[in-house]
Amino acid sequence: MDKLLATTVFESLASAVRLDIYRLLVKAGPQGLVAGEIGTALEVPPTNLSFHLKALTHAQLVSVVQEGRYQRYRANLALMQDLIVYLTAECCAGHPDQCAETCLAPVCA
Repeated sequence: MDKLLATTVFESLASAVRLDIYRLLVKAGPQGLVAGEIGTALEVPPTNLSFHLKALTHAQLVSVVQEGRYQRYRANLALMQDLIVYLTAECCAGHPDQCAETCLAPVCA
């Protein structure tokens, strides 16, 4: 991951609504949710929801697939994992074994 993509991801998640959407999609898992389900769960009006989903899609945090009249959104978990790796790549000056208690095992190993 490069700095520009990391910055784009953080900027996108700086909105409370977008953070709630992303967390809801993570909870939904691989099946994701259609836009109406997201709006209902978070009580976000369709026009507002569309704006936020577009921002998340632009930041690559979510993917969208057309299913007939509906659009299904899924969290891009691989991107989030890459972001965590990017942020912790220099953990303990590149020696994660020295700071095992402060690192998540899969990230710092």
